[in-house]
Amino acid sequence: MHIQRLNLRHFRTYKRLELELPAKPVLLLGANAQGKTSLLEAMAYLALGRSPLTHRDHHLIHWDAVESAMPFAHLQAQVVHPQQEETLEIALEWRTLSNGNRRIQKQIKIDQRSVRLADLAGHLNVVCFLPEDLTLVTGSPSERRRYLDDLLSQVYSTYVEVHSAYRSAVSRRNALLRHMREHGSDPLQLVPLEEKLVRMGVTVSMYRRRVIRELTAHVNRLHQEMTGERAWLQLAYEPNFKALQPPDIDLETGELPPSADASSLDVESLYDAYRASFQAHRSDELDRGVTIVGPHRDDFSFISNGRDVGTFGSRGQQRTAVLALRLAELRWLQNATGESPVLLMDEVLAELDRDRRGYLLDLLTNVEQTILTTTDAELFPSRFREMSAIYRVAAGGVSAVSPDEIAPGAPWD
Repeated sequence: MHIQRLNLRHFRTYKRLELELPAKPVLLLGANAQGKTSLLEAMAYLALGRSPLTHRDHHLIHWDAVESAMPFAHLQAQVVHPQQEETLEIALEWRTLSNGNRRIQKQIKIDQRSVRLADLAGHLNVVCFLPEDLTLVTGSPSERRRYLDDLLSQVYSTYVEVHSAYRSAVSRRNALLRHMREHGSDPLQLVPLEEKLVRMGVTVSMYRRRVIRELTAHVNRLHQEMTGERAWLQLAYEPNFKALQPPDIDLETGELPPSADASSLDVESLYDAYRASFQAHRSDELDRGVTIVGPHRDDFSFISNGRDVGTFGSRGQQRTAVLALRLAELRWLQNATGESPVLLMDEVLAELDRDRRGYLLDLLTNVEQTILTTTDAELFPSRFREMSAIYRVAAGGVSAVSPDEIAPGAPWD
């Protein structure tokens, strides 16, 4: 698949933009703070229904529009698949509620038909390489959970629905726990809500366990290629609900036992174990007023040659692990959907050494559309620039340039 056209109104730095894009590498050149990253963010937003860079949708609306009578942002993309074309749209608008409060209303459309967030799955798949990606290794578990949620939501609409319902149910249970802590109530009131959490929580965890196992097969091969077969890499799922803990990795060889496949698990026994876990932790949860059992506290780690890369790896090893993960994500999406996702890369080459830079650029020849930002065109070999469409980004404007205009010493910026 590829994005043929991107239209933006009042999104980030762009008051209005209409951009045609080819099905080949695209270089977005410009100085910092000119709007390059915002273009990638817009494409990811149309794929995921949320930004990879902020949790607050109102941050996406152009500052001039925020001051207007009816502040809004509108994003639209024409997406080309092997057998069809379709138009994706997301509109954001500030609305005033009857109580005087204001909130953002989000409307999603596919071919002018209003749809739910879950319905975006499969219509535009993206893989985002961002400078912030190092936090996938070194950051908090919430960063890694969000990564899994974003990946799964691009393929499985059921996952989006179940995960959303699970989060809502956890919030309601937390509110009930706090009420019971302050006012005292029969703990049996928790049971009906826990029954919903049991089934939804097991479903969320099984999706995550499966995708981590499938990603790991790609991650390990890619990591060994990048390290000259000197280091293996595995992703180790660490579910908060211990009944779903996979068998341990062999720290000598990096191998996973065949029984690690989640399809061999007895779901009914998992439900029973989840119920028992709620009962075992009920007193603690009542004291704290929060739910401490379930996939909202999951994590996974990067294990290379028997060590946790997040804790003991060098910065170079951590970057290599992230690169392997993103490339594994690309291959996983290709296998899961039968289409090549759009690859979005924000200033990534500047973070890589020469060998890994060359390795990555060689792999891009098998991707239908890659969109890369950079402040330095000379990071890219001349042969790569010649096969790419090149655009200059400056002050919220985008214009095409030729490879000759960015020859060494040319004042393209």
